[in-house]
Amino acid sequence: MAGLELEGVAKRFGDTAVLHPTSLHIADGEFVVIVGPSGCGKSTLLRMIAGLEAPSAGTIRIGGRDVTDAAPADRGVAMVFQSYALYPHLTVAENIAFPLTVAKMPKADARARVAEMAAMLGLGALLDRRPKALSGGQRQRVAIGRALVRRPQVLLLDEPLSNLDSHLRVAMRHEFARLHQETGTTMVYVTHDQVEAMTLANRIVVMAGGHVEQVGAPMEVYRRPASLKVAVAIGSPTINLLPVTVEATGAETRVWLADGQAVALGVATPDAARGQAATLGVRPEHLHLAEDGPFRGRVELFERLGPLSFVHLGERGHASTVVAQLPSDAPATMGAELRFCCHPDQAHLFDSDGRAFPAYVEAT
Repeated sequence: MAGLELEGVAKRFGDTAVLHPTSLHIADGEFVVIVGPSGCGKSTLLRMIAGLEAPSAGTIRIGGRDVTDAAPADRGVAMVFQSYALYPHLTVAENIAFPLTVAKMPKADARARVAEMAAMLGLGALLDRRPKALSGGQRQRVAIGRALVRRPQVLLLDEPLSNLDSHLRVAMRHEFARLHQETGTTMVYVTHDQVEAMTLANRIVVMAGGHVEQVGAPMEVYRRPASLKVAVAIGSPTINLLPVTVEATGAETRVWLADGQAVALGVATPDAARGQAATLGVRPEHLHLAEDGPFRGRVELFERLGPLSFVHLGERGHASTVVAQLPSDAPATMGAELRFCCHPDQAHLFDSDGRAFPAYVEAT
């Protein structure tokens, strides 16, 4: 196994910057998930690590070795694609063994390696089948087996679950977590699905617009998003974003909502922010019913999702619409006015550039 280092890696296509200079260190054995919307540069970054795209600038090291200009086969990496990319005319066993065949590994050794992968992935009874006779989840496991059979230093996964239905996605997430525990392989996983990021990653890399917005442990990124883009990327349902005006700063930061309600926040703001427009972020699960709560509106939509229930307050599509999570047994009447509050430390405030004001820490 090996760690991965990126120093100032960038990619341009003509005059278009797809990935701005990016530096990232991934430790040996880590499971890092890169998350972000389509077009943010995450797949391009993965393809440069794999050697399928040449960086316009920067250095890529795997296990301390500079592989920036190395051929894909000489990097010690393997990649699992969204489309599986299996050979339709080969059996499961032949697909898994293909990298070993190309490397001219002795047949007996290759058969033993394939059997090991098949046992690990539950494919032992399918080795004689061809891809067309497999389900989506089975095809994905074959693609993973083909990648792991080489015992790569780094395993790269490019949205590997996007073609599966929701039930299989959950099952395969468990499979990836188990594989990482069993193999200890350094894994870099690209997805736009923040649930996959939160459940699989040791660390999350949040990208937007060709930039790395934040790197951190899943709950760290969730609790303290560094920017508006991070706050939107992590959390389901998505965070409520409301326009506000900063009314007081420092240790007693308060903001005014558009309807004149005041909200106290546990964030540190400079005096220069007073009177400035900002954006308040509050997650649905952090809102609590309160008779005098500052967040208010009429119920225009009620969703009961098994053990969770959500109310949408306000007019659909209106800028100040608020989504709040209710206790599972709480009733909601369409058109009824509800009010909510939140703890000051669970609200986030972002400046006009979308950067988060830091949490206020009282001096000791």
